[in-house]
Amino acid sequence: MSLQVIGSGVGRTGTFSLKLALEELGFNKCYHMYELFQNPSGIKYFQQAERGEDVNWDELFAGYKSAVDYPVARYYKQIMKYYPDAKIIQTVRDPEAWYKSISNTIFKVSRPSIRKRLNMILKFPFSSEIRQRLPIYIFNGKMVESEFGKDLNDKEGIIKRFNQRNAEVVAIVPKERLLIFDAKEGWEPLCKFLNVHVPDKPFPKTNSTEEFMNSSIKIEKTIKADKTV
Repeated sequence: MSLQVIGSGVGRTGTFSLKLALEELGFNKCYHMYELFQNPSGIKYFQQAERGEDVNWDELFAGYKSAVDYPVARYYKQIMKYYPDAKIIQTVRDPEAWYKSISNTIFKVSRPSIRKRLNMILKFPFSSEIRQRLPIYIFNGKMVESEFGKDLNDKEGIIKRFNQRNAEVVAIVPKERLLIFDAKEGWEPLCKFLNVHVPDKPFPKTNSTEEFMNSSIKIEKTIKADKTV
């Protein structure tokens, strides 16, 4: 099985809603950052991609028909070349709303407080969860800096990068393979692009800032509860 749909849009542009929508439309399973936290060993493929090495994406995406969100979005050029028949969906969002959302979610998680970092360091030798997931936290922090710079409070600069990246996707991806998609548009443009029927149910709207942070808290609680040596 090879990927049929690749999401090139960055986090907090409706990527989790797109994941659920694609799975509803039959393009399941859909790979998302959530899957990486569930199976941390997958980080090695993204580390290879970051180093510019050839990646066996078939191994990572075995059993998946689609892939969206970070870290996939950072490597959309490599992945779309690997899967030349896959369609590309660029999720977009109002830049101001996007910046507010990513500042309160991904940026916060990518730079944990000193207390959280110390807690992870102290538990590292005794927690299998931390040993498995720490490389993801480290990778995520470096990825965020590579995408948006070290000053995550530089709203103007980050929004500029966001807009430039969106323009880059439009310039690089062939028009016949690309859909610029705002989740607010619902099923119609997505289904038309993928040539599938429109479901008789509301378009999924999920992973709000509150839901995102609640998920992060659940992960932290899992780590705290893990006493595996």
